[in-house]
Amino acid sequence: MLRGTRTRLTALLHRPLPRPPDAWRRGPFRAGAFRSGLRTERVAAWLGLWLGVAFGLCFLTGLISHGIQHPPAWFWWPSRPVGLYRVTQGVHVATGLACVPLLLAKLWVVYPKLFVWPPARDVRHAVSRIAVLVLIASAIFQVASGVLNIALWYAPMGFFFTVAHFWTAWIAIGALLVHIGAEIEGVRRAVRRPPPAPAAPSSEDSHGLTRRGLFATVGAAVGVVTVATVGQTLTPLSRLSPLAPRRPDIGSQGLPVNKSAASAGVGEAARDPAYRLVVDGPDGQLELSIDDLRSMPAHTVELPIACVEGWSAEADWTGVRVRDLLDEVGVDPDSDVRIESLQRGGLFRTSVLAPPHARDALTLLAYAVNGETLNLDHGFPCRLIAPNRPGVLQTKWVARIGPA
Repeated sequence: MLRGTRTRLTALLHRPLPRPPDAWRRGPFRAGAFRSGLRTERVAAWLGLWLGVAFGLCFLTGLISHGIQHPPAWFWWPSRPVGLYRVTQGVHVATGLACVPLLLAKLWVVYPKLFVWPPARDVRHAVSRIAVLVLIASAIFQVASGVLNIALWYAPMGFFFTVAHFWTAWIAIGALLVHIGAEIEGVRRAVRRPPPAPAAPSSEDSHGLTRRGLFATVGAAVGVVTVATVGQTLTPLSRLSPLAPRRPDIGSQGLPVNKSAASAGVGEAARDPAYRLVVDGPDGQLELSIDDLRSMPAHTVELPIACVEGWSAEADWTGVRVRDLLDEVGVDPDSDVRIESLQRGGLFRTSVLAPPHARDALTLLAYAVNGETLNLDHGFPCRLIAPNRPGVLQTKWVARIGPA
């Protein structure tokens, strides 16, 4: 029975579709519409491999970032090494930006295939072509929305970036897997086949651009984009990265600021002399003024702020260990800990510290940075700073902590 079902399915997939009238063969559908000698299977295969590697790295590191911010029950993320998230998110943004020239080159090489005649030979071919269209649309969406996000330019989107970017990534990966399944044999043949002898350049070959020239141009574009932006992650290269959305050494108190106190609406509450940090636990509740915090044993740690937009910056933070505060009120060492901000709303008004971070000696409620009292934009009167966490989870203007 299974064999019969498989046979019928195979027959259905390979059933020829009606051929459209030749009168429809106009514009890009006409014979000889695309004459460039660079649009070959070999060129498309190599560009596809490079793009696949970049896209795959971007996808995996993006899943890590999403898992940290919205952890499922099975997810676990360590507190050490302290700069791991800095690396994974830096790779995520760098590979996403590298996809821009790679994707443009790949589309230029293969877009004539969108106009093959007939548009679909059989059901299997039609499904494969639909998957390609989905892949192209989702890849363009991912790259374009990612660039807008790292530039903090949300107005053109009209949707919530995080949700759309996450689910479209899965759509793109699904379409990519279908495309790989349909094209893997052709890619293998194209990559293994010796390159043909150079042909005379046509008018579309960019004045005689060769295959090597095309690859060199694309590689140079990837290199320029990377060097011109990666300085927001690799601080020593910051002055070589004029296209980076952030300079890690420029901003209030020498650190960039994404969300100011004014935009969060916390200025009055943060400056209120009646401010108290509330620490909840099984053994009672503490209410601490900023002076009370400063009278407790202080610790200074060097930790980076690593933002989801790809920038990161090192700083020296001074404050009270979170685990010391939790021990004062008897919080179970294996408990998740909720951190609440003075903000009245917003997606990141609260964050949750898993035990590896809550109990790490480097995790502080900091009230000073680089030897200076925190200013309002960096979280005065105190803020969370923990190793190996995204910047959006390093809650500023902390008002309350306790078991989650």
